[in-house]
Amino acid sequence: MTKKTIHELDLDGRRVFIRVDFNVPIRDGVIGDDTRIRAALPTVKYALEHGAKIILGSHLGRPQGAVNPALSLRPVATRLAELLDRPVIFAEDATGDPVTRAMGQVGSGGVVLLENLRFHPGEEANDRVFAQALAAPADCYVNDAFGAAHRAHASTTGIVNHLHDAAAGLLMAAELRHLGTLLASPPRPFVAILGGAKISGKMEVIENLLGRIDALLIGGAMAYTFFKARGLPVGHSLVEPALVDTTRAIERDAAARGVRLELPSDHVVTDRLEAGAACETLDVDDPAIGDRLGADIGPATIARYAAAVADARTIVWNGPMGVFELDAFAPGTVAVAVAVAASKARSVVGGGDSVAAVARAGVADQITHISTGGGASLEFLGGRRLPGLEVLPDAAEGTC
Repeated sequence: MTKKTIHELDLDGRRVFIRVDFNVPIRDGVIGDDTRIRAALPTVKYALEHGAKIILGSHLGRPQGAVNPALSLRPVATRLAELLDRPVIFAEDATGDPVTRAMGQVGSGGVVLLENLRFHPGEEANDRVFAQALAAPADCYVNDAFGAAHRAHASTTGIVNHLHDAAAGLLMAAELRHLGTLLASPPRPFVAILGGAKISGKMEVIENLLGRIDALLIGGAMAYTFFKARGLPVGHSLVEPALVDTTRAIERDAAARGVRLELPSDHVVTDRLEAGAACETLDVDDPAIGDRLGADIGPATIARYAAAVADARTIVWNGPMGVFELDAFAPGTVAVAVAVAASKARSVVGGGDSVAAVARAGVADQITHISTGGGASLEFLGGRRLPGLEVLPDAAEGTC
């Protein structure tokens, strides 16, 4: 999917609305992780260097269309100003007089950050009037929020009806390039690693990747639905009963396509998911799991998965191998992060916990591409069309 990019826009002296993804963790006004803010810097700096006045729009959390001070983007404006080493004017609202006043304060070549777009119900409803109000102060539009590209919202799709001069930002273009390679012509062997809580959230990805990959390594709670289908003891581990037959079909499909599907052979089990809880490593066929539940992959599985990754030339990883939030159950996920980084393969990592594991292991700079869009990357890899991309003009079309 080749889209027109910001490089093809004439930005000099123009007011550019850039949809960014500043949906970062904030607690008591303090940003816990500014990765998504940093990811937008190349596009913002490019626009500034080419003479644009910038209006940045983003959502934060799920305020349900109402003002929630705890979800204000004001702390993001402060952090962005530090990263850019220049003032960032914060507009107290996303539309109307607050935006007009903010635009008047920056002069030429300045940056305005709008208040949380989702404080307005019209954002998620893709309301035409709200989209028009967002577009009103701008001359052209850039979407650099891949993490929101799977949402048909006013700031991702509706606004393009009012700002036809539109393009993808540099981050968006990079996401399309790296994820597109996985679906088009990946160097082989191609290994996919999928984890997380539920297999239902990964079904489309599995189905779309089976015809492209050489091996599928499964971890996290989603493995237990496969175990249930095989008649293995699962204790109180999370299982999706309605998908037991589906996992059998996946295994048959993988075998028919010559895809090596690997499940954990040992796991760390516990009686409760709490810090300090007692835990034990068992083989997955050991009934001693009793009423306990699986919380991480075990050392034998780690070694086996690391060996598979070492031989790969392309790797895609989405989802943790265990309950990564708790230190006792993080080793499997961290070990996979280290193995992926050590591989000479082209590697793409997406999903919040996977990205966090890469950062925690200190190997982020050894990953080819870290995707900022968990849900969007899954839908893209699952073969779905993303509304935020569909509305952008193709590269062959005219320029701004």
